[in-house]
This record gives sequence, C-alpha cells and structure tokens, in this order.
Amino acid sequence: MTRTTETTFKSPLHKMTQTTPTCLWNDSASIEELTYSIEHGAVGATCNPVIVLGVLKKEMSFWKGRIQELSKEMPTATEDEIAWQLVGEISIRAAALLKPICDAQRGRNGRLSIQTDPRLFRDSQAIVKQAMEFSQLAPNMIVKIPVTRAGIPAIEEATYRGVSINATVSFTLPQCIAVAEAVERGLQRREKEGKEIASMGPVCTLMVGRLDDWLKIVMEKENIAIDPGYLEWAGVAVLKRAYRIFKERGYRIRLLSAAFRNHMHWSEFIGGDMVISPPCSWQVRFNASDIEVRSRIDEPVRAEIVEELSRKFADFRRANTEGGLSIEEFDSFAPTRRTLRQFITACHDLDGVVRDILIPNPEA
Repeated sequence: MTRTTETTFKSPLHKMTQTTPTCLWNDSASIEELTYSIEHGAVGATCNPVIVLGVLKKEMSFWKGRIQELSKEMPTATEDEIAWQLVGEISIRAAALLKPICDAQRGRNGRLSIQTDPRLFRDSQAIVKQAMEFSQLAPNMIVKIPVTRAGIPAIEEATYRGVSINATVSFTLPQCIAVAEAVERGLQRREKEGKEIASMGPVCTLMVGRLDDWLKIVMEKENIAIDPGYLEWAGVAVLKRAYRIFKERGYRIRLLSAAFRNHMHWSEFIGGDMVISPPCSWQVRFNASDIEVRSRIDEPVRAEIVEELSRKFADFRRANTEGGLSIEEFDSFAPTRRTLRQFITACHDLDGVVRDILIPNPEA
C-alpha cells in the first residue's frame, strides 16, 4: 500500500484507510452522507428499509414526487412493492458513486450492500431468489442475508451462484464461523465448476453494539452487578476472537464491524484486514476526535473483563464460544429476535410512508 505523508491526511478515518488494511464503509445510502464518507476514505455503503426511511426524511422533496410517479408506473402495485422499488432505486444511486472504486479494487470493495427482506428469514429459497434479483440491480451490489437457520444454506447457495454476500443479523462467534464455512462451501462449488471467484467480495457483519445492548438489558432484568464499563467490551471481545480464528483458518471472507455504540467499535479494530461500517454521524465524531490511529486488532481484551462477562452472562459465553450456539438455535438467540423485530418493523414503517403519499389522510 502506498503510504501517504502525515500532512495529507484529511481525518483519523482517512489516515486509517491510507496506512492500514482496515476499510471504511458508510452505514447509509444517503448521497450527501456517502459523499462525505468517500472523501474520508470510504469504499462501500449500505442500504436497507431503516436507512431508506432516513433518506426519505432528508430528501422527501425529491422522493415524494418519485413515489407519485411509481404509483402511475405501477398501477396495481401494493405499497410494499413500491417501498421495495424505492429501496432498489436508492441503492442504485449510491452504487453508482461507488462503481469506480469497485472497478479499481476488482470487486473487493466499492460495493453497495442491499438487504434482503427480513420477513423472509425462515425461507432459504425466497432469500436466494431475492438475493439473485438484488445482485442484478447494479454490477457492484453485495447482498445482505440474515444469519438465521434458513440464512446459512441461503448464504452458501447465493455464493455458489456468484452473489457477493454480506451476512447480517449476526452477533456471535458461532454465527460468524457458520457464515465463513457456508461461504467456503459456495466458493469451492464454484471453483470445481471452473467459475470465477476472484471478483467476489463477501463479508460477515458482526453487530458488536447490539450484543452489548442485549447484555445491558439482561443486567437490568436479572439484577446483575458488574462494572458497567465491562459491558462496552463484549462485542469487541467476540469480534477479536472471530478475527483471530478467521485468520488462522484462512477463510476467504472479511469481518465487518457494525452497530456502533462507542469509539472502541472502531479504534479496537484498526489494523485488521476487515471493514468498519459506522453511520455518518459516528464518522464525523471519530474525525473530530484525537484518538490515536494505530493498530489494535491483535491486542486482546483484558482477561479479567472476558472472565467476568463469561461468569455472569450465559449469553456472552454462548456468543464468545465456538459451538456455543447451534445453527438451529440462531433464530431463538435473543439479539437475533430483537433485531429481526426491529428490521421488520422498519419495513412496515416504510410501507406507511408510501401509504401516506398514495392515500393521503383526509383528516390530516
């Protein structure tokens, strides 16, 4: 990698992207936010119903007219079908900004990550079908598939069919390993048939902050006494352990840190051959900070923190132990259920925004 002189760094995140293998993706498809992020070194972005809701709020003057146009272009479409058309169109706009990066980096980065409908989480075939459709929206799409019982075979099959996947709704070491193994099986099937894999860029998201969130809820529910600072390290500990295992086993997939709750969800992973994907607001915060940009990925979380979390939280033990969850248990893991419910609610909320334009409330 070409080293840039100190005086040319625009920000801490820019320095990270220029001096370490760690990549920055933007956890938004907003053109304004993505433009800022690219200026500071970002090489990827994400879109889903939650993000589309945010984009609509910021850019409603544009998208209201587009929804009205879609109602005419798709006269029999449901509000849900129009909502997903919006997800696709917003994704395509963001993907266009990233296409030159994708070309320059031969598919490893420069991708727009689009989420499959979370309501399909129990249906492998439906997930694969939608993943194939989404992968055709732009040449630099990467498709998010949930790490559920049905999601694991879908990840393997989509990978085999040439789709670069981003595994999501993932919080634990067992989930990450299951994803890595599924991707390996898919890649090996492609290789045996002489199909191309060099331009594929799969990643496995670990929602570090959402694991922390859940343990804080458990602490309150079960009246657990613990140093509150320890709970900020749970997701960090799991990702660092997963990273070490991925490197030892040579999995051809990168980890991605998401669900930011503190700066350690960035700073502790600097130096890793992986992706960090903070919302733009967190990027602004990081860029205004005086946090030293140096490699910390190989620095272990203090043993007493991991031991205390393991002793007091069964869900942390399960999350941080290979085999701590079986694939059949992924759907019942509390952070999985909690996140799926939030993602599905966002789909209904997006439908409501479309409904208000298609059928304005006469009493408003």
